[in-house]
Amino acid sequence: MDNQNLFAALRAAFPADLDSTAIETADGPGAPLRYSWRDLERGTAMMANLLTGLDLPAGSRVAVQTDKSVEALMLYLAVLRAGHVYLPLNTAYQAAEIAYFIGNAEPAVVVCAPKSFAWVSRVAFQAGTMHVFTLGDDRSGSLLERAAHCSDVQVPAVKQADDLAAILYTSGTTGRSKGAMLSHGNLLSNARMLKDYWAWRPGDVLIHALPIFHVHGLFVASHGALLNGSKMIWFSKFDPQAVIARLPEASVFMGVPTLYVRMLAEASLTPQACRTMRLFVAGSAPLLSETFQAWQQRTGHTILERYGMSETVMLSSNPYEPASARRAGTVGFALPGVTLRVQDEQGQPCACGEIGGIQVRGPNVFAGYWRMPEKTQEEFTADGWFKTGDVGKIDAEGYIHIVGRSKDLIISGGYNVYPAEIEGYINDMAGVAESAVIGVPHRDFGEAVVAVVVARPAAEVNGAAIVAALKQQIANFKVPKQVFVVPDLPRNAMGKVQKNLLRERHQDLFR
Repeated sequence: MDNQNLFAALRAAFPADLDSTAIETADGPGAPLRYSWRDLERGTAMMANLLTGLDLPAGSRVAVQTDKSVEALMLYLAVLRAGHVYLPLNTAYQAAEIAYFIGNAEPAVVVCAPKSFAWVSRVAFQAGTMHVFTLGDDRSGSLLERAAHCSDVQVPAVKQADDLAAILYTSGTTGRSKGAMLSHGNLLSNARMLKDYWAWRPGDVLIHALPIFHVHGLFVASHGALLNGSKMIWFSKFDPQAVIARLPEASVFMGVPTLYVRMLAEASLTPQACRTMRLFVAGSAPLLSETFQAWQQRTGHTILERYGMSETVMLSSNPYEPASARRAGTVGFALPGVTLRVQDEQGQPCACGEIGGIQVRGPNVFAGYWRMPEKTQEEFTADGWFKTGDVGKIDAEGYIHIVGRSKDLIISGGYNVYPAEIEGYINDMAGVAESAVIGVPHRDFGEAVVAVVVARPAAEVNGAAIVAALKQQIANFKVPKQVFVVPDLPRNAMGKVQKNLLRERHQDLFR
């Protein structure tokens, strides 16, 4: 049987001229740096040989929390190449969060930024991890030092389509994060389908300005360029002026809505700046119609909005062509090979235009949650459809509209924030009786996190102190931008907190 290792498929797409440029850095230490396809081949082989030399158990998890760099991307590819399982962790995660992920996934290897080694290694070794390496964004660290002594020739491990390739942690509405298990087949089928659907072509150049610890940047963007043998212009951090300056050298850009909003604020964004571009893709959070229209007016290009999630990679997309068929406020149609349906609470199909729960199935849909068989069973229907947790409708023309999210999920700047997790931290603080965390509209981030807190009798609670304490415990994007201390929370007859009323009360806070 053919090797279904995702890396093997990506490697087969490398251009014949291995000395041509694969990635050029646009910022960061030493920029610009040029990496050839041969560099990617040799670098991933050496890292894969390092992992193999550790005599790890088959299918070992490799947890990675490092700053964005080309070497970090190579590490991801090397983990696939060696046949192990990649576990990306958001660089904003703090010790309590990392301790949970490492304890739950039990990685054999942890790779972190040099600046984090002291505390990450302590957490990892206490959890039983055998190997901790460092990798800096300036090509420093013990990982590269060790890999430099390894051979640059390596045969990719043989994997089947159902073999696990990556685990992506997605916060649960109960506050407990879940590890979505994605196979080589899940990722490869989605990458190949998007290559055709978005009409990747010879000579395409991608501006990569997304983080590489979640689906959008690590899978959709990186796989797209690699599978097409396309050069990437690599930004370690998004800078609107710098990205616009490089658009004339590129043809494809992918970003969360916040990035488009920030580029629209720059006078340098003009049709001339976008003259070589053929595709702007938006996702990870809802794209406001006003952003969609403003981009059309300023650039002459129509943003293509799509829909996906950690458990499924991409599910739907507006059409590639004609561009006039891309509709603001929609996420297009189910992608080829993906089946999508909308059902009511009784499990019956919703009629055209009726709102219900979105369910999907297809080769891109994950097998389940790591070590959570009960949760996995709960999230799939009896006939095998995955319940996305999103609420939407399909209109008369077949376009999918996401109209809300179940369980009060907040998406801020493209990152998922689950209120129950934040409420758990706040409720544990001295003097706090209870809290409610909500998302409210924000011009830049799409949604902002806001906390409403009730103090215990005779206790004094300070909102600024809560924010300061949270910044020491959780990722910054989860920290409320404002905390209100109130006498009580609005409740319905059943005693449930009415978060809809809180959202209405604070909806104009950041407008």
